[in-house]
Amino acid sequence: MAKHLRLGKRAECLASDYLLSRGYYIRDKNYRSGQSEVDIIAQKHQTLCFIEIKSKHSLQFGEPENQIGIRKIKLYHQAADSFQQEEKWHGEIQFDSISITFFPQAVKIEHFEDAFS
Repeated sequence: MAKHLRLGKRAECLASDYLLSRGYYIRDKNYRSGQSEVDIIAQKHQTLCFIEIKSKHSLQFGEPENQIGIRKIKLYHQAADSFQQEEKWHGEIQFDSISITFFPQAVKIEHFEDAFS
């Protein structure tokens, strides 16, 4: 497996553990709809969260969360619509991002709730 794919899988595992430790229920991972993929769909209380995970080895080219572009946001909205229809969800939703930076001696995890709409 390519190095960037291993990094992505490791970030996904860390993000899942992070969310579970904060009372979220993981409803789906790597949900696909058309051209879009949502990394994690989680629920906390009555809110469904569509979560994009971004990870990097350094901050040399900026923070990981700043790499979420307009196209990705559009695709997330499409996937969210599909998931809500499939699940007959009529509650609250939000779009979060989790930024994970792997430093040599530590890992930094930041959760941005309602990061993009």
